[in-house]
Amino acid sequence: MVTGIVLLLIIISGGLLGRLLIGARQHQVAIVDHSFGAGLGIGALTDFLDTLGVGSFVTSTAIFQASHYLKDERQLPGTLNTMHAIPTAVEALFFVTAVRVEAATLISLVLAATLGALVGSEVMTKLNQRRVQLIMATALVLTALLMAAKLMGWISLLGASNQATGLHGWTLVLGTVGNFILGLLMAAGVGLYAPCMVMVYFLGLTPLAAFPIMMLSCALLMPVSAFNFIRHDRVDYRGLFGIILGGMVGVVLAATVVKSLSLTALSWLIVIVSLWTAGSLWRAATRKKHQFD
Repeated sequence: MVTGIVLLLIIISGGLLGRLLIGARQHQVAIVDHSFGAGLGIGALTDFLDTLGVGSFVTSTAIFQASHYLKDERQLPGTLNTMHAIPTAVEALFFVTAVRVEAATLISLVLAATLGALVGSEVMTKLNQRRVQLIMATALVLTALLMAAKLMGWISLLGASNQATGLHGWTLVLGTVGNFILGLLMAAGVGLYAPCMVMVYFLGLTPLAAFPIMMLSCALLMPVSAFNFIRHDRVDYRGLFGIILGGMVGVVLAATVVKSLSLTALSWLIVIVSLWTAGSLWRAATRKKHQFD
């Protein structure tokens, strides 16, 4: 199974890179341009944090807005998906080959998230995005507090073992349904990483198991989005190849850090990431409220 996943990710990433080279040539943008160095820094930082579970979209957007990096804000979604697709595939390759997760669990949860994201583009557009963000932000804060209480020994019923590498029976069903819902929520602007880490923790899996699950889910989704954005000319090619290269370097460095952490440290990392993501969602929802006031 691992060999098949590796080949699939390599083929998809190679195809995307080839399409980007064609697109850059069409737009007369050099592979190594004047923004290549800045791109290296942006990619290294954002994908380093992404590999830790923080996510790359929020940090990349903040950098772009602060530096006025993009000339056309309409290209933001396409540029984000395109610049992080290949580094995310490297993340998935790193953790799928280095972290053991039972095949049935990995395949079920990844396919569920992928299907959820495909359905979500139709379903979630009919829901109030701001309300979804507020609900998820509140839920992440509550679960982070519960996890912290468990880690400090105040609650003994949560995450009883956190040593398992696979789900079975009702926990597998619950995990599959949960990841499908998280895939749906991606269409509403809610990142999959933090909620997936929390869900995996509460289902009893080892915290490290969340990384191949969530990264492989996104590694299969992002290239599809990237191809569509490229086709509709919604990608800024300036410094793009520097961002991709820097992102891959950041992934390798961060993956080494994550693998060396103890399970307790990883659990606290999930708490921190959950609170960070909750804050980001709350701020995004607040900005939307002000836009419509």
